[in-house]
Amino acid sequence: MKKLAAYCIFLLFAGIQTGQAQSVTGKWKTFDDETGDAKSIVEIYEKNGKIYGKIIEILEKGKEDKTCDKCKGSKKDKPVKGMVIIEGLSKDGDTWEDGTILDPRNGNEYKCRINLENSDKLKVRGYLGISLLGRTQYWTRI
Repeated sequence: MKKLAAYCIFLLFAGIQTGQAQSVTGKWKTFDDETGDAKSIVEIYEKNGKIYGKIIEILEKGKEDKTCDKCKGSKKDKPVKGMVIIEGLSKDGDTWEDGTILDPRNGNEYKCRINLENSDKLKVRGYLGISLLGRTQYWTRI
């Protein structure tokens, strides 16, 4: 009986660890669509039940102090490092959606959907209108 209880407790903690490992929160490395080179580190975090993502490091040499000159509103001419680029995603099953993502290169904001491909690979989809009209990137956990 003690072995059964110990086994059940083990399974409970293993399940908790697996659930935590399957979170989209954490630090993710982004990549350039054209060159495949690493671009930045984005920290994804949860606040009030929604998901947000902030650029915490610029990996491209010579662009570490870049500002978002093409952005609109309060983000215009602000440093890209430290900028919140993913805002207000809500959970729907295994996907976080109904928020936005900002592309600091062109200042455009898109609807956004993210989900884990596996524990270390995040699928990030930015789109206009419907999800078919957009671009997908894959970020890796660090």
